Amino acid sequence: MGRRNTIDREHVLKAAEALVSEQGSGALTIAAVAEAAGITKGGVQSCFGSKEALIAAMLQRWLAEYELQFAQSLADRTDAISRVAAHVAVTRDDDAGSQARAAGLLAMLIQHPEHLKDSRDWYARRISELDLAKPAERRAMAAFLAAEGAFFLRFLGLLPMDDQLWRSMFEEIAALASPEVHSMAQP
Repeated sequence: MGRRNTIDREHVLKAAEALVSEQGSGALTIAAVAEAAGITKGGVQSCFGSKEALIAAMLQRWLAEYELQFAQSLADRTDAISRVAAHVAVTRDDDAGSQARAAGLLAMLIQHPEHLKDSRDWYARRISELDLAKPAERRAMAAFLAAEGAFFLRFLGLLPMDDQLWRSMFEEIAALASPEVHSMAQP
């Protein structure tokens, strides 16, 4: 009796993410992922069951990577403005490949409403602690929205933005979200 081959889920997820970032969300099919990963369609289905489950696994993987970077950027700060500043820093500093992969994944979510709830919940958690009655926290909200807008404009190909422009825009956005600036501005 032969030993059953095992399939590396991470390898399949990387192949799926590369497919989406290079060819767009329309290219994500079980057959295309199987070919990119060098396995059979049955192998992909054995790992994930369905395309929807594959998308959910891709989303969970991306969110786990983001949360790790977010926690590192946040360090020991816990206030709402610092949380936004950490998000802005992660968005600014993430490599272009990761960001293109994330944008492709988010574009796919629009096509699969069952996954939109997770994204909506994530966004709600990011801004839920902001007290918009406070000017400093409204500026932090503006920074959050600006960072997300820049991210989507750049990585969905809606506004070409080279690295120099990206960095300079994020200097301005980071200034809006800086906890230090807000603490100095308040009486």
